[in-house]
Amino acid sequence: MANQSRRKFMRNSVMGLAALPFGAGILSKSAFAQELPRLDPSNSTAQALNYVEVASDASDHPAYEEGELCSNCMFFNAETAGCQLFPQNSVEAGGWCQSWTAKG
Repeated sequence: MANQSRRKFMRNSVMGLAALPFGAGILSKSAFAQELPRLDPSNSTAQALNYVEVASDASDHPAYEEGELCSNCMFFNAETAGCQLFPQNSVEAGGWCQSWTAKG
């Protein structure tokens, strides 16, 4: 009887240890993403893509159309305010860049 409890304990321990990297990966991803620094519009990549923090500031750009915002772009992650084009930074939801693409 005691051997079965020990076996059950060992099996559950091994399964718990095997699942630990998955849980830690999920937690660290969301914690890291929430702490992204805000993208500086003077950043070279931001300038190359004509990023602005207020979309209407891009109204004179030929690619800009009213209603295009980071928040409705396919590259924007609403949970973290992150953008796939600027993986090291978060962006303003009301911002815009010339790579804006409608969510599909």
